[in-house]
Formats: sequence, C-alpha cells, structure tokens
Amino acid sequence: GDVRRFSRMLLECNSNDKLCAISSLSHLPAVLLPVLFVFHWWVVLQMATIPGLHINNLWGVHLSGLMHHIHLFLLVTKKNQQEPCSTEKCYIQLGESSVESLLSSASLTLKELEIPREKLLPDTLQLIKLGAYGSIYRAQLETGSSGRTKAVVLKALQDPASPQEIKDFLGRIKFHQNLGHHENLVELVGCCVDQLPLYMIMEDVSLGDLLTFLWTCRKDVMAMDGVPYDLTERQVYEVGQQAAAALAYLEEKNLFHGDIAARNVLLHQNFTAKLCGLGMAYESHTHGASSVTRRVPVKWQAPERLLSKPPTIKADIWSFGILLYEMITLG
Repeated sequence: GDVRRFSRMLLECNSNDKLCAISSLSHLPAVLLPVLFVFHWWVVLQMATIPGLHINNLWGVHLSGLMHHIHLFLLVTKKNQQEPCSTEKCYIQLGESSVESLLSSASLTLKELEIPREKLLPDTLQLIKLGAYGSIYRAQLETGSSGRTKAVVLKALQDPASPQEIKDFLGRIKFHQNLGHHENLVELVGCCVDQLPLYMIMEDVSLGDLLTFLWTCRKDVMAMDGVPYDLTERQVYEVGQQAAAALAYLEEKNLFHGDIAARNVLLHQNFTAKLCGLGMAYESHTHGASSVTRRVPVKWQAPERLLSKPPTIKADIWSFGILLYEMITLG
C-alpha cells in the first residue's frame, strides 16, 4: 500500500527517529469503518440465536449501535485533524494534493526555517548551474539590522511545478532539517516556502568543490587567502578523515550517501571539507533503498551496484576508497 511504499525498506524505524515519521491518519476511515460494520453484523447473527428476540428488534439494535460508533469515530478523527501539531512532530502530509494545501502545511511544519524573501538581495543573484529541480544561485542574505550579509547558495524549484514536485522539494527541505548539524556536512540555512517559487537556502562553501581544486593543483600551485598552497600528503589525510567523519554521522542516522566522489566534497576556509549531494540519501530514506534507480559513474560504483543491487553503506566505503585515489592522483 501507500504507507508501505513510503516506509524505508532497508532502514529500521524507531520511535525516536524523526526521519522516519509518516502520517497515516487519513487511512483510518477506509480501514475501520468496514471493520465496525462487520463487527455489528456478527453481533446480530449471534443475537439471532437467542430465543424470544425478533429480527426487527435485532436490526434496530444493529443500526443504532453502528451509527453511534461511526458518529464517535468521525468526531475523534475530526478533532485529531484539527489539533495543531508541535514543532517536533509536524510533517509534510503525504495526502496533500493541491498547491495551496501543500504551501499551507509547509508554512507550519517549516516555520522555524522560514526566512523573509526580502532578506535575499536580488541584485546579488549569480547563476551557478541548472539543477534537477531548477536553477541554483549564489546570493547575499541579510543577517541583521546593521546591513551585514553573508553568501548563501539558493536552490530554486522550477516554475511551474506540479504538486508532486512541490511535495518532493518540501520533503527534501524537511529531510535536511531533521538530519541535523555536522561540521562536515553542508548546512541548511533556511527556506522560503510561503509562496512560489520555493527556495532552499544552503551555506556557501567558498572554495568550491574538491575536484576543481585538484585540477587546479595540476596546473599550478593553488593560492588560498593569498598564501601559496599545494596539496600535500597531510592534506589528503585531513580531507579523507573529514569525509569519513561525515559518512560515520550518516551511518548513525541509518543513512548512506550513495555518491561519494570529489565532485561532492566542498572545501571551506582553513581547508574544512563538507560533504554535499545528499539527493540519493533522501530518495532511499523516503522511498526505500530498492527504489533508487539513479546511477553514478562506473568509476565510483561498488561491484554490487554494478549488479543492480540496492546501495548500502558498504558501497559508500568502496566509493570512499576511490575518493582517496582521486586526491592522490589530483583528480
């Protein structure tokens, strides 16, 4: 069913796992109402064996009891649906279908992350590339009343977008929020989901991706903050250690990355490495590992992935070895 389709097939859910929450209240009426009807019909058949009871009386008892239980059930369901949810237990509803209802639900569930659009300076937008869901920009975000700004990366959902694409985009924002903070993962800064177009705002990692850095090191000595810089064996070890720390954090969350490569490692000031490209992790978490069909280049694929088996953390370890090889050979 739909609930099974949205549950994780590889990962185990527990009551403390925020990443594994699914709202199934909308499925209750379709299941419980027929059960109530069958139960009352069984009661009537049992009572029919009692001497002295007339069939008309039995039908009266049956219909009266059934309508009473249905009435109570609908009142409880309506009450539960109308109760506002807490910040920690509020999720994008899987049953939402219209754009308006999706945005209304998102405004509540992602309230803590909402950033006023006017704080994004439109004159500073610089197109980085076109992503799978829309354009990706670099922009300046106002951080206080003093006019100070900081650079951020803006992921914009393409317009127009279908309700399913909007739901999926909102789900990715919620996934990053529940993932939490780690110094070696690219951080979610906030979002703009009050109206279309939708924005996911990520931190800007100043030095760009590791692969471009490696290619630059091939041509000449890299300059970082005006100081001549070159990739040494020690830096290879440090970047590898930081990437491994990010993978260990994902494993603690019962997640795997699925696309470990130098192109998905970003370098910050003081040579801090941050892992990005968590799209496959979101897809496997949301739809199950066996539903992941997106391929990565053969060079980084573990043997089991070449055999079309579901990705696991073991495949990440294989790809991590290829990442170390990329650094040693400068890409």
